[in-house]
Parts: sequence; structure tokens; C-alpha cells
Amino acid sequence: MGSGMHRFAVNLSMLFTELPLVRRPAAAAAAGFTAVELWWPWPATPVPPQEELAELREALRDAGTRLVALNFYAGRLPGPDRGALSVPGEESERFRANVDVAVGFARSTGCRALNALYGNRVDGIPPGVQDALALENLAFAARAADRAGAVVLVEALNAVESPRYPLTRAADAVAVAAKVDAATGLRNCRFLMDLYHLAVGGEDLPTVIDRHGGRAGHVQIADAPGRGAPGTGRLDVPGLLGRLRRTGYDGWVGLEYRPGDGGSARSFGWLADH
Repeated sequence: MGSGMHRFAVNLSMLFTELPLVRRPAAAAAAGFTAVELWWPWPATPVPPQEELAELREALRDAGTRLVALNFYAGRLPGPDRGALSVPGEESERFRANVDVAVGFARSTGCRALNALYGNRVDGIPPGVQDALALENLAFAARAADRAGAVVLVEALNAVESPRYPLTRAADAVAVAAKVDAATGLRNCRFLMDLYHLAVGGEDLPTVIDRHGGRAGHVQIADAPGRGAPGTGRLDVPGLLGRLRRTGYDGWVGLEYRPGDGGSARSFGWLADH
């Protein structure tokens, strides 16, 4: 699905959500996709039962869909949380417990990109304390991911929808990824470039692409405003993807948008002309 150097992956945490999780890969395949991505599918459980992991793995295999990006445990998502790795105490421990599980699942499915959401600021905790914990946990995740030939992604979210999330600019996320690379020496921590979040945050997208396209390890799209499919808002998504391609990015582009009233299967019409 897609043309040129861009390959599109359906985000199964936002699309086909009217179906049980294990039926979504087949729905994506029926719509013409061979690749999917997921938030951590068990938001309350960083270490789910092995049978649930196996069931999802089999659903992906039986549908002929490859998992190309997966979030680490990120707390209640969707919900009030925006990650766990910088949150001291139990949430940080849950993130670390999830790392081997998520990396193992990625290895078994051929997934090579793992998104590590940074986490919200916590009242009463100095930002420097959270940032030090984040660097420690990201380095831990990067070392584990390296053993599976995968990269760890750091994402910037928009401050409008995530006001307590500290990484709200592309440069913030790129700087954190660089610190992780310096700490590990592995160079496998990359920038997750979500064009929707960056647009809502007020960034100039052509400038972001030109400056940081070379650091992108994964890209996600939705139109803005509204977080709908391309063509429902004001972004020139095809033009932005073309610009990204000229930076040398040839990886996956995740469709992380709300499908609208017509349902998921009818939200892909924009791809016919792309």
C-alpha cells in the first residue's frame, strides 16, 4: 500500500477499534495493508500472560501483516498518562519490567521500532530528577532493543493535548535521543516524527523535516486540526511526505488517525491518489 519510497502501516490502536484486538490485523489486510503498528495493547499490564502475546502474534501471522512499530508500556493510553519511563516509583518499575517483554515480542514478529513515551511531569518531583531517570531507563531500553536489532523511538507530543509532557518540540525529542546514544554508544535511539503532534504544537513542518528528517526512525501522520485522515484538515500531507522522502527517509509511515463517521475501512480513499 502506497507508492514511491513510502510504505504505510495502519495503527491498530486507533483504526479498526470497533473489532477485538486479534481481529484487527485481518481487517487491515482486507483493506490492502501488509504492515501495522500498535500502542502497547495491554495498558494495565506491562507483563501480560504468554497466551495473550501468542494470540496476537498468531493473528498478525495469519493475516500476513508485519508489525513495524510498537509502544513500550506507557501507562493508561488512551487516557491521562503519556508514558512511564520518567515517572519515579512503581511506573518506572513497570516500564523496566515491560522492556524485555516488548523487545521479545518485537523480535518474534520482526518489529524493528519500539516507541518509548517519556511520561508526564509529576508534581513535587524536580524535572532534573525525572530527566535523569528517563535517561537511565531509555538507555536500558536501547541496550535491550539493540540485542533484537531494533531502534528505540523518542516522540514529541503537542502541549495542547499533553500539557504535562515535557517533550513538545522536535528539537526536544532529538536532543534526548542524542543523549541516549551518547550514554550507550549504540546509536539506536531515534526520533519519532509525528506530523500531527508537531503541527498542533505550532511547529513549521517543512523546517522540522529539513532539520530532523535524518534523525527520524519512524513517522506518523494525521491531518490537523481534528486528527482525521489526510484531506480532512489543512495539512498538505502528500507534500510533506514528498519533502521527507527527499531527506532520505525511506521507512514506514504510520496512519495514526481517527477514522471518522464512515469507519476505518472507508478512511483510506486519500491513498488512491498518493
